[in-house]
Amino acid sequence: MPAPVLHQGATVLCSHGGQAMPTVPDPRVMVSGMPAATLSAPWVVVGCPFPPPPAGNGPCVTAQWVMGAVRVTSLGQPLLIMTGVAICVPTGTPLMPVVAQTRVIAT
Repeated sequence: MPAPVLHQGATVLCSHGGQAMPTVPDPRVMVSGMPAATLSAPWVVVGCPFPPPPAGNGPCVTAQWVMGAVRVTSLGQPLLIMTGVAICVPTGTPLMPVVAQTRVIAT
């Protein structure tokens, strides 16, 4: 399903409200003046309020995308899109893309 491409500066949150950011955006593909994000690089999560053990298994620290664009790649890696799937570590909860550029759509 087509969706906007994620980029450095897109608003992506963990399920608990922490801000997620790509660790290695791809400078070869620019969308709205920002480097696009690819499937291979992990994301860092900051500000997750989920409590640590024994009250919970958090907070979210990193996240890895497991599904991105199927037909659009950069350097052999799929670009990330808003309908992609990511899993946070150590909680196992998903990332939620909230705001991204709308000019570039990928499948």
